[in-house]
Amino acid sequence: MMNDLGKIKKQEIKMLNRKLLEISGVTKVESFDSLQFLLETECGFLKIKGQNLHIKNLSLEQGFVAIEGTINDLAYVNAGTQGKSNGLLGKLFK
Repeated sequence: MMNDLGKIKKQEIKMLNRKLLEISGVTKVESFDSLQFLLETECGFLKIKGQNLHIKNLSLEQGFVAIEGTINDLAYVNAGTQGKSNGLLGKLFK
C-alpha cells in the first residue's frame, strides 16, 4: 500500500486482554467518548467501541494512540460515513 507521495502506509494494532489497545499510524482523532473512538489512520478510518474507554497515551507527531477500557469492537469504516449509520436499517442494526 502506498499513499499519494509514494510513502508506504504502515499501521500496527496491538491489543492486550481487551483492556489495552495500542495503535500506530494514526493521523487524527476525529471523535471520542467513553463508548466509542473514531480515528483517522494511514489505512482508513478506524472505529473502536467499548466501555469506559479513555486515552492512556496520545502522540500524533509519532502517530501513536493507546486506549484503555473494555474493547468490544474494532472496524474500519468508509471515509464518507465516518462510522455513522445511514438509513433505517443502519439504525436498527447499530
